[in-house]
Amino acid sequence: MIADKSIKELENSSVALTVTVTADTIENDYKAALQKYASTIQLKGFRKGKAPISVLEGKFGKAIREESTFNTIEEALKEVLEGVEEKYKPLSFSTPELQDEETLLPFKANSDVTFTVKYDVMPTFEMPAYKGLSVSYPKVQVSDEAVNAEVDKLREQNAMVIDKNDAAAMGDIVTVSYVELDAENNEVPGTERKEFVFTLGSTYNFYQIDSDIVGMKSGEEKTFSKTYAEDSTVEGYAGKTITLKVNVESVKFRDVPVLDDEFAQDVKEEYKTVADLLKATREKLEKALEAKLEQAKLNALSDELLKGTTIAVPASMIDLEIEQSWNRYVKQTGLTEEQILQFLQFQQKTKEDVVAPWREAAEKSLRIQLIMEKIKETEKFPLDEEELNKVLAEQLKDITDESQRDYYKTMIEDDMRFQKIAPFLQENNTFTEGEEVAYDVFMSETYGA
Repeated sequence: MIADKSIKELENSSVALTVTVTADTIENDYKAALQKYASTIQLKGFRKGKAPISVLEGKFGKAIREESTFNTIEEALKEVLEGVEEKYKPLSFSTPELQDEETLLPFKANSDVTFTVKYDVMPTFEMPAYKGLSVSYPKVQVSDEAVNAEVDKLREQNAMVIDKNDAAAMGDIVTVSYVELDAENNEVPGTERKEFVFTLGSTYNFYQIDSDIVGMKSGEEKTFSKTYAEDSTVEGYAGKTITLKVNVESVKFRDVPVLDDEFAQDVKEEYKTVADLLKATREKLEKALEAKLEQAKLNALSDELLKGTTIAVPASMIDLEIEQSWNRYVKQTGLTEEQILQFLQFQQKTKEDVVAPWREAAEKSLRIQLIMEKIKETEKFPLDEEELNKVLAEQLKDITDESQRDYYKTMIEDDMRFQKIAPFLQENNTFTEGEEVAYDVFMSETYGA
C-alpha cells in the first residue's frame, strides 16, 4: 500500500509527513468502489444494481475515483501514523491537514499518489538544570496596618445602614431621582433616572453630582447648573453646561461598630477580647501570605528554568489553552457566551480582541507545564501505597467497571506524582529573600501580572 514515506520537521513543533500510495492500491480501491456503486445504484434504462460497470464508469467514474482515492489516502495516513516514532505522532487536538489538495486533482488512473499532511507534535527540548539553583523572592511581612485594615473591613461588613435626618455628607448613601432640563426648563427625554442609589464620594453616577448633593436632606428637591471641564470624563459633556433637577428621596449612613471586646465577640464566640480578634486576624493574613510566597518562589524558579531552555510551543497547543481560558472567563462572568459576544459587538470588539493579549501568558504557562512534566518523568516520584489506596478508595468508590477504574487510577497516580514536583523543587533549590514589598501590594491581584 505504502510506496514511500518521509517526515520533515518544521517550525513551532510541527511536521510535514509525505506519503506515497502505490498505483495498485489506488486502482484496487477504485474498482471496489465501482463494484459497490454498481450493486446499489439505479441508472435510467437498467434495473437497480444491473447497470454495467462500463456505463457507470463512463457516467460517474471521475467522481467515484476522487472519492475512493481520498478514502485510500485517509486509510494510508492512519497506517503510517500508527507506525511513526512517538515523537512524530500528532497531538490529540492537532488534526493533520492535507496540503496543496488542488495539485492532486484530477487523480490519474494507474498512477501513484503522493500527498503531504501537516500537523503539530509534542515539543522536544533540552531539559534545563532544575536542582541546585538559587533564586530570590519578595520579602513581605504582615504589618500592623494590614491587620488593622482587615479588621476595619470586618467592621464595615457588620455596619448597619440607618436613615439620616441631617443633611447628606460624603460617605452617606443616597437614593435620588434626577432629570436634565433644557433652556425652557422642560425635561429632556431619555435623561430621567428614578431611585438611583449610590454612595457620595464614589462618583458612581453618570453626571458626577456627588458634591452637588452634599448638604441636601431627604425629600429635598434642587435644580442647579453644572459645567464640565474640557477634559471631563463624562461622555458627551466635556466643555458643556447643563441644568439638572435632583430629588433626594432618602439619605442613609453606615453605622460602623466600635472596635471593642463586644464587637470581637460578635465576630466569633471564641474571641473574648480585641486582642484575640487581632491575633486571629494576623494569623489568617500570615497563612494567606505564606501560601502566596510559596507560589512566588515557584514562579521565580520557573522563570529561572525558562532561561535555561528553548521550547517551541505549537500553535494548536496555545489555541487550546486560550480556549480553556475563555471558557473559564465565560463561566466567571455568569453570562452565556452568546451574551458576552453580543456585548462585545456593541463595543465593536470580537472574541479575538479579548483573547489576543492572553496568548503570551498562555505560551509561557505551557512552557512551564512541559518542563514540570519532564521533571516528573525524570524523577519518577514513588507513591506511598497506603496513601494511594486511600485516595483510590475514596475517588473510585462509585465506579465498578474495571476498564474505567484502571483509566482513572492511571490519572490519579499521575496527578499525585505531579503534586510532588513543587515540594521536590523547594527542597533541592535555594530560595533567598530579595526586595521588600508591602503586604497590600504583594497580595493584590495585579502584583506580578
